[in-house]
Amino acid sequence: MGSSAILRDSAAAPRLAPARFDDLLGFAGDDCLAAFAAFRRSARAFCEGKAPPRPARPASPGLAAIARQALAAEIGDAAAARDFFVERFAPFRVVSEETDGRAFFTGYYEPFVDGSLTPTPRFRAPVLARPRDLERRRPYPDRTEIEARGGEAVAWLEDAVEVYFAQVQGSARVRLPDGREVRLAYDGRNGQPYASIGRLLIEAGEIPEGEMSLRRLKGWLRDHGLAPGEEGRALMRRNRSYVFFKLEADFDPALGPVAGAGVALTPLRSIAVDRSIWAYGTPFFIDAEPPWEGEAPTPFRRLTIAQDTGSAIVGAARADIFFGGGETAGARAGAVRCRGGFVALLPRGDER
Repeated sequence: MGSSAILRDSAAAPRLAPARFDDLLGFAGDDCLAAFAAFRRSARAFCEGKAPPRPARPASPGLAAIARQALAAEIGDAAAARDFFVERFAPFRVVSEETDGRAFFTGYYEPFVDGSLTPTPRFRAPVLARPRDLERRRPYPDRTEIEARGGEAVAWLEDAVEVYFAQVQGSARVRLPDGREVRLAYDGRNGQPYASIGRLLIEAGEIPEGEMSLRRLKGWLRDHGLAPGEEGRALMRRNRSYVFFKLEADFDPALGPVAGAGVALTPLRSIAVDRSIWAYGTPFFIDAEPPWEGEAPTPFRRLTIAQDTGSAIVGAARADIFFGGGETAGARAGAVRCRGGFVALLPRGDER
């Protein structure tokens, strides 16, 4: 992460309040070894000089040094991993500009969907590849124009709803008719503003906020029609942002997709942050109570690593927690909308 001195020069600089590790409820009992494994993935990418797919604020010299130390360290248990973080980082609470000062958390996941590499009577919705003129043409057309003109397809899904939510989540695993699996990997976006269609339905009184879920939202879209001119398709087009994909046939199914930082995501350890404010690889401790294990809210107190970003993730006190892949992960991720404690771990010395 850029040092707090650098952050104070930014118009979007976060408000940081010094904290102590001893005061972080749940930190002492967390499995910091899992967090360390995720941190090492970011460290390896950084030290190898890999350019991330979606560049973020540059790492400070302090974070770069810790990345090199992580690759050289022999860490075999949670206690040693915890000591690694405590010895090298200082905790700072990220204070939201909201009235209660707490951060806002949501969840995301990787959909598992059926699809085909060629159009069929069942699979008719195209997943578009990155256009050749994406970087040359600014501003790039919005969702409506892109859908109208079409383009090269890398895969075909059952309907526009499945394509839309693959775009919102930034990836998807596709089960092909022959039993093989391929991954839709993020390969750029049009740069148009993102709008939450779930929030639009809540504000319009179509679905009560307490009843909003991924299943309910998908059902509303399909019930209201997906053809051009019908209500379901019109609502999706109010989100002008459009994501393009490439295919990956060789991937580790035990890990999540390669995200903004250029590393594979770890369920419940990787988070998406505002990349204009935070550097990839920055550790954050989250203390919140979302319904992440079932329908009832339960404590979520974990050390996580910033490894992704998203157009809807704006502000210092904002994070999106990666839940993994599949229907269960999707249901749990979709239920997360809560406030809680958000503590950034700054390399010692960067806080001055």
